Amino acid sequence: MTRDDVCSARRFLASLVLVASIAACCMPPSLAQQSAAQQQMPEVVVSASRAVQDRFDAPAAIDAVPVDDLRQQSPLVNMSELLSAVPGVQVRDRENYAQDLQISVRGFGTRATFGVRGVRILIDGIPATMPDGQGQAATASLASASRIEVLRGPLAQLYGNAAGGVVQVFTRDPPQRPEGRLAVGTGSDGQRLYGFSVGGGNAVVRGLLDVSQYATGGYRDHSAARRTTVNGKVVVQPSSDTTVTAVFNSFDQPLSQDPLGLTHAMFEQDPRQAIPGASIFDTRKTISQQQAGVVVEHRIGADDTLRARAYGGTRQVFQTLSFTGGPGSAGGVVDLDNGYGGVGLQWMHKTTVHALPLNWTLGMEGNTLAEHRTGFDNLGGQPGTLRRNESDNARDLDAYGQLDWTFAPRWRFIAGLRASRVLLSVNDHFITPDNPDDSGSAAYRQTSPVAGLVWSVNDAVNLYANVGKGFETPTLTEAAYSANGTGPNLGLKASSSVQDEIGAKIRHGRHAAELALFDARSRNEIVPQQTVDGRSIYQNVDGVVRRGLEASWRVAWTGRLSTQLAYTWLDAEFTRAFMNGSNAVASGNRLPGAPEHSLYADLQYRWSGAFSTAVEVRADSKVWVDDVNSDAAPAYAEVNLRAGYEFRAGAAKVVLFGRIDNLFDRAYAGSVIVNDGNGRFFEPAPGRRLYVGLRTMF
Repeated sequence: MTRDDVCSARRFLASLVLVASIAACCMPPSLAQQSAAQQQMPEVVVSASRAVQDRFDAPAAIDAVPVDDLRQQSPLVNMSELLSAVPGVQVRDRENYAQDLQISVRGFGTRATFGVRGVRILIDGIPATMPDGQGQAATASLASASRIEVLRGPLAQLYGNAAGGVVQVFTRDPPQRPEGRLAVGTGSDGQRLYGFSVGGGNAVVRGLLDVSQYATGGYRDHSAARRTTVNGKVVVQPSSDTTVTAVFNSFDQPLSQDPLGLTHAMFEQDPRQAIPGASIFDTRKTISQQQAGVVVEHRIGADDTLRARAYGGTRQVFQTLSFTGGPGSAGGVVDLDNGYGGVGLQWMHKTTVHALPLNWTLGMEGNTLAEHRTGFDNLGGQPGTLRRNESDNARDLDAYGQLDWTFAPRWRFIAGLRASRVLLSVNDHFITPDNPDDSGSAAYRQTSPVAGLVWSVNDAVNLYANVGKGFETPTLTEAAYSANGTGPNLGLKASSSVQDEIGAKIRHGRHAAELALFDARSRNEIVPQQTVDGRSIYQNVDGVVRRGLEASWRVAWTGRLSTQLAYTWLDAEFTRAFMNGSNAVASGNRLPGAPEHSLYADLQYRWSGAFSTAVEVRADSKVWVDDVNSDAAPAYAEVNLRAGYEFRAGAAKVVLFGRIDNLFDRAYAGSVIVNDGNGRFFEPAPGRRLYVGLRTMF
């Protein structure tokens, strides 16, 4: 064991001691009781079985994170603010709005150098993940969300391609009486937030409109960003049997500078710096996306329900990379113009067998993405000579069925099957004597079965076991570049995985605890072969294993004091040797981007009905930066403080809150750029940060 390993282990053990000390020393013997209604309110989820149920009864590892836009003591800009307490999930805030968050579930998605891969994202039932498996988390409007569900394990495979996990965001329902909300906030590094929402209606028609704008100067040089999000929802209920929900979302990010990654030496010297190429080539990204959809749910009698959805949208992306381009390359400027849409139909039936429930679901869905991709030389941040011009398409067509059968008073059987077909195609329009026609296509087919068993030992204990098979196709972006520098990489295969898990859910009095053991084995895993100047080239490898343990514990000690803990152990490694470019990857090397140990803890205390405080602790073990395991981001632990005060001003309810993140100003890497060919793996997290905000509802 090296000196660095020993130091990392000591830092991680110190964080464990700190958390244990907080939990042990802050338990007063008696405090006033909270309202019974608040303590006993069940956590509702729909992701596991596609029907509303208590999270405790869901036959899988699933968390429902409530979002209260009035009382949440955070800006509500990134999902990383909300999902830290979910075990098995890593949401890394890169402090780089040009590249979005890094989201991984049980090690799926760690290879993403930008956007979200390997994890399926849905917003109000409408996919935010494209047919090829590429998703974006930034477009979700957290300011108008009511909850976020995170489904992990084999049952996630029933959501199709690239579903190593499923993250669903649900917008809150519009109110039936007029309501308005305002939000303002400011913080370190030039953070500014303004937002408002209005809503109202009646029992038949009601609507909600939320608008927010966030801007930051950035923690690092050349990392400023500005975005505006508009989210609307209209619910129409012409009868007790029919509900029509229309949603609209607009996301405009005209500014997001990219400071690029740092080498280890640069990271230690000055984590706030950007490399010179960021300024020379003005590396940045602009995004504009508009999307609309409608979901119709109609009950046919007491036992049958039909649900249909249709959606469509456009997305424009302009990005400058940190190199010029030149003949034989695709250029250092990327310009994408996307149109996408889809439809889905689902039939849910409820019946009984020997007076016990038997529910099944049948469904079909199809989605399409049409992308016009052009590339130009980068002349100081401006597009120069055309180097690439092509039309790319991704389409999927899926059919699925799911069965949920309570065959004995305390036993449930879950089974499902999904048949998927994904087609990727490239139509090359840039054909010259030196650049031949690179048009082509690739088709992928997969049948994904899942099965599970749930035993309700008693009203306080549920045990479950699941097994399933899933797959993940390359995205158009992953297939965009080949090792020789020209043309797409349509020879990439889809990866396949077999997952299994066993778990336990326990709730007794003030306590709720969950434990899950999981194992996943992949073939033809898609991994970066190299990443140079923001451009990644991918390859297939066999023998990737992800196994581990998730544990969580929540307790309301009194009406004023509560704590929660979430811990993940992830053993993710390559079991077969392979070549990564010119470097040999040995069997037993750790999967980059995935910490072996992750811990979250918080302690919340309500001093009175108006004032509350909390302390959060987050800790990760070291994270390898490449397949070769040549370097690693050190382990870290950070402490965050937050507080809020609620009062009334006439008819308005007002909440004033503040938070200090990274209280002890620890220097650590918030994320790593996996397999970066220039050795610039490290994306520093911010130092000590202050944010204060004010929200009102009237």
